[in-house]
Amino acid sequence: MVMAEVFISAGSNVDPLRNVPEALRRLGEVVKVVAASRFYRTPAVGPAGQPDFVNGMVKVHTGMPPRQLKFQVLRRIEWELGRRRTVDRYAPRPIDLDIAVYGDLVINEADLKIPDPDIMTRGFLAITLRELAPEMIIPGTGLSAAQVAARWDDAAMEPVDAEFSRRLAECMRRAADSAGAAGAVSADTEDDNRDTVER
Repeated sequence: MVMAEVFISAGSNVDPLRNVPEALRRLGEVVKVVAASRFYRTPAVGPAGQPDFVNGMVKVHTGMPPRQLKFQVLRRIEWELGRRRTVDRYAPRPIDLDIAVYGDLVINEADLKIPDPDIMTRGFLAITLRELAPEMIIPGTGLSAAQVAARWDDAAMEPVDAEFSRRLAECMRRAADSAGAAGAVSADTEDDNRDTVER
């Protein structure tokens, strides 16, 4: 089976300390999670008063085509963790999982856009992608992840605390140990989640 290198963004502003690690644990039972970026606290987009998001990026290897990955895996995990999609695009989200980049594919369909166009407008996406693959040319743009991320000041982004990092590392270890799992990296994020981790 040909394995694609895929980058998946993960975020939550509803109990992120639990939901993000659990989502990545479940993802690791289906695909091979090989690296994780730092995770950051970022302001919610939309109406004032919403809690901040925790956002980051993981790199996975999978033979699954992008449509199957999005609708049969990512959307299923979102549903299992309590997300219900409504017309309110700014509603709080227990978990948000999106394909940021899938190999060198460019897809522009109504319900599937790859690369994620938000990479060009949301700093946390570009910066976490740069942590995992700085030299990668984002398909369809002619720009590397590092070039796009340079538009934002990453010093203004707040890394999550050590407790979140501990839970993230533990959940990813459990995914790697799960019977029948596709495998996942043990994310060594104990040091305040300061270093990108990769097997």
